[in-house]
Amino acid sequence: MSNKIFKTIFFGTPDFSIPCLEMLANHSRINLVHVICSPDRPSGRGLEIKPQPVARFAIENKIPLFQTAHINKEEAFINQLATESIDLIIVIAFSQFLSSKILSIPSLGSFNIHTSLLPKFRGASPIHHALLQGESATGISIQKMVKKMDAGDIYYQSNIPINSEEVFTELYTRLKFQSALTLYDFVQVLAYIGLPIPTIQDEAKVSFAPIIDKTLGHLRFTTTTARDILNKIRALNPWPSTFCFINSHRVKILKARIVYDSVISPGKINISGQKLLIGCADSTLEIERVCPEGKKDMSSQQFLAGLRNQDNLTLE
Repeated sequence: MSNKIFKTIFFGTPDFSIPCLEMLANHSRINLVHVICSPDRPSGRGLEIKPQPVARFAIENKIPLFQTAHINKEEAFINQLATESIDLIIVIAFSQFLSSKILSIPSLGSFNIHTSLLPKFRGASPIHHALLQGESATGISIQKMVKKMDAGDIYYQSNIPINSEEVFTELYTRLKFQSALTLYDFVQVLAYIGLPIPTIQDEAKVSFAPIIDKTLGHLRFTTTTARDILNKIRALNPWPSTFCFINSHRVKILKARIVYDSVISPGKINISGQKLLIGCADSTLEIERVCPEGKKDMSSQQFLAGLRNQDNLTLE
C-alpha cells in the first residue's frame, strides 16, 4: 500500500458538482491544487452577478480558483498546470470540452463522472432520458476522458434503482450524492490498489441523451401511449414541464396515473366523479395535478371547479 497523496485538479461549475468537490477537498489522500469553473453569471429577476456554486465553495475553503469561459484558450495557465506534476483531473458537470493537451496533463489520467450506466445515454441529459425511456435503474460511470464525447474506457460504476413514480428533481438529487459516493470509492481503489482494469465501452450498445428542448413537453395524447406520457411527465418535472391546451388554454400537467377501469377515445377528455381523464393511444390517464397558465399549481379537482363548461372540453 502506498501513502501517496494525489495532486488533483477539479473541473465543475453548478450545484450538482458540489458533493464531489467537497468529498475531494476533505479526502486525506487528495491534494486539491486547483478548482476550475465557468465565470459567474447574472441570475434572478434582478440579473445580479452571483458566484457559481463551485466558485463559492473554492473561495470559502481557500482552494485556488480559476474561472474561464474557454479553458482551452488559456495557454499560459495550461502550460503552468503541465509543470505541476498533477496526478488526477476530475470533471463533473463542467460543460466545456477539454483539449488533448489538458487531458494529457495528469499522470493517472483525466476522469469524467457521468450520470448513466455508460455506454447507455451518452450526452448532456442522461437523467432526463433515463426517465423518458422508463428505465428501472441507472447509475454513475467514471470514465477516462477522450476527445469523443463520453466514449472513454470505464474505470468504475455504481448502480441505483429508479422508483416508478420518481420525478427528475428526485433522481437528480440522488445522483448528485451518488456521484460523490462513487468517486470516493474510486479514490479508495486508487489509494489502496491502483488504477482498476478498465472496461472498454461496447459501441454496439451506445445510446444518446441529447440536450432537452422545451418543445418536447407538448403532450400528444392521440398518438402516444399512457406509459410514455407518464414517463415524460416525470422526466420534465419541473423543467421544461409537460403541457397541453384545454379549451385553447395552456395547462401544465404535473402529475398523473394510468387507470385501467376507464376506456376513453385517444385525445378525448372525460370528467368522471371530479376526476379529469384523458384518453391516450392505448389506455387512459387520470390527471392529478396541473398548473394553468398564469396560476399556481393545483389539484385537478380545483382546476375543474374553476371551469365554466365541463361538458364541452377540447384538447390540443
